[in-house]
Amino acid sequence: MFGTFERMVAFRYLLARRREGFISVIAIFSLLGIALGVATLIIVMAVMNGFRQELIGRVLGLNGHLSVIGSSGPIGEYDDLVERLRTVDVVVDAMPTIEGQALVSNGGAAMGAAVRGLRAEDFLARPSIADTLESAEDDPFAGGEGIAIGRRMAERLRLGLGDSLTLIAPRGNITALGTVPRMRAYEISAIYEVGMYEYDSSFVYMDLSAAQVFFQLRDAATTIDVFVANPGAIERARDVIWPALPAGMRLWDWQQANSSFFTALQVERNVMFLILTLIILVAAFNIISGLVMLVKDKGQAIAILRTMGATRGAVMRIFFITGASIGIVGTLAGLGLGVAFSDNIETIRQWLQGLTGTELFSPEIYFLSQLPAEIDWVEVGTVVAMSLGLSFAATLYPSWRAARLDPVEALRYE
Repeated sequence: MFGTFERMVAFRYLLARRREGFISVIAIFSLLGIALGVATLIIVMAVMNGFRQELIGRVLGLNGHLSVIGSSGPIGEYDDLVERLRTVDVVVDAMPTIEGQALVSNGGAAMGAAVRGLRAEDFLARPSIADTLESAEDDPFAGGEGIAIGRRMAERLRLGLGDSLTLIAPRGNITALGTVPRMRAYEISAIYEVGMYEYDSSFVYMDLSAAQVFFQLRDAATTIDVFVANPGAIERARDVIWPALPAGMRLWDWQQANSSFFTALQVERNVMFLILTLIILVAAFNIISGLVMLVKDKGQAIAILRTMGATRGAVMRIFFITGASIGIVGTLAGLGLGVAFSDNIETIRQWLQGLTGTELFSPEIYFLSQLPAEIDWVEVGTVVAMSLGLSFAATLYPSWRAARLDPVEALRYE
């Protein structure tokens, strides 16, 4: 497509002489702009993908993919319903749970907490918890007398294994003297750390039977958590599970429960992509300005090439190669930088955090204890193709202008 002569002349124009140094500076800044734009886009998209994947993984690892809720209150005779759900093809497991709110107190410090009651074997079946669980015995609930709390809550209340934590129920006991707060002290028999600040700081797990006593739900559960084989195809799972439910039950899936959060994350991701694309666009305009100045500076050289037999197409290809080379090199440099940075982003964060002495990624704000990054190669390919497309498009007008230059007029005014 491009001859040796055209490539030789194009690369010669890229190596500007001293009096053409300003044009060379523009070319260098155009290359750096494209490289930084591509790298930034890849890094930001990788981090946003990492956030989404980590949050989805943690949420699905702790909560059921679907929740069966009674329309008129707690679910009685839940064991029969659990067994019926386990026979459905798409269902991997189903487990009864009790969910409620309580106030936790220790040594004058108090905070609100979400309390979940479930059987010990069901609690240990959740890998997000079981993989990081710290417990003094095999039973994380100590036969119903203990509770499991998150690492952040333990640090905040200065608690450890074997310490006591008081739970205060929102509804008290009604006596002749009025309503008396219902409270009980539990031993901390396990501490977990799933890596999500919200769960590690505000969730308390206890045995299902103990939760029934604490919340005064005799032989009942508030929800049944259902885990399916493919949580991504949740609509199909709903259609299969729904006929197995008795009348008066409702289904609530993980997408409905977290729809506002993940929608906001997707909107933020799209806006960041649009904003960062402008960096590449500005760099493309720099290519245009640099090539226009180069065409003006090389007017006499273009005229001489034309008089020696070079066609307009050859001249156009020379300047196209000149501009495209900037775009290709900048894009490849940005690709390498972006991928390398994304693969080592947590190490880089730790190094910068140690260097500056400041916390660059607060788990209280970002929900996760580590900075995640997940490279989507389809998105990387889209970024590279967009960068190359903008770079090539930026060379068309200056190349066309060089090809349309009249040799006679160019030599006359030199």
